[in-house]
Amino acid sequence: MVLTNKVYDVVKAIAMVWLPAAGVLYFALAGIWALPYAKEVSDSVIAVDLFLGAVLGISTAQYNKNNSVDSSNMPTQ
Repeated sequence: MVLTNKVYDVVKAIAMVWLPAAGVLYFALAGIWALPYAKEVSDSVIAVDLFLGAVLGISTAQYNKNNSVDSSNMPTQ
């Protein structure tokens, strides 16, 4: 599964910035305001974030594999 550059960038931003920030925000506010299921919500956000990280890792590995340059095909100088 190779993602387009735009999709990759959006998913990467979500996985690296927005989901962790949202999880910490809810966990902190739940402690302050006695909101329900603080641990469950935070754990769910972590699980989704881990899944997205795995998808990004697979996509990156496939991209690198498809775009690797075989040194035997490189022009000589």
